[in-house]
Amino acid sequence: MLRWNSNNDYPQIDKSSYVDPTAVVIGKVRIGKNVFVAPGAVIRADEPNTSILINDNCNIQDRVIIHALGNSSVIIGENTSLSHGCIVHGPCKIGKGCFIGFGSVIFRAFIKDNVFIKSLAVIEGVKIPNKKFIPNGAIISSPRTVVSLQSASKEEIAFAKRVTETNLRLVKGHKREE
Repeated sequence: MLRWNSNNDYPQIDKSSYVDPTAVVIGKVRIGKNVFVAPGAVIRADEPNTSILINDNCNIQDRVIIHALGNSSVIIGENTSLSHGCIVHGPCKIGKGCFIGFGSVIFRAFIKDNVFIKSLAVIEGVKIPNKKFIPNGAIISSPRTVVSLQSASKEEIAFAKRVTETNLRLVKGHKREE
């Protein structure tokens, strides 16, 4: 379901992308090429002066919520996976090639490229450098906790890439059905 917001902004979705009919996309949302938006996802830029940009080749999986507080934005970099049930709340920027694990929460955070976040992590109010690994259930909310992070392994970065590739195939399959 695509809807206008109160500022008369309407979602802009590239023709090559797939948005499931049960997903809700509201307001000043721009979705790039080859993006997969799964059933039950909610992408809301409905508060005043908000915007959401989802760049090319991303996947927004089942029950993901992306929302921006008034006067803020959310930017999702290319080739990034937001896995089942995670919440990304703006202001927020997530870099290229990231993997955000099941049920994780990202709020007021700046996440650089190729960061791998496992399930049920909370990242709030911090900047995460390139290629970091955040374990299951971690709470990263201060510079001290950021400094303690290990680097993502080659296996984790390869896994994130495989998830993106799988979801790109889903886009093509669903587009054939339309």
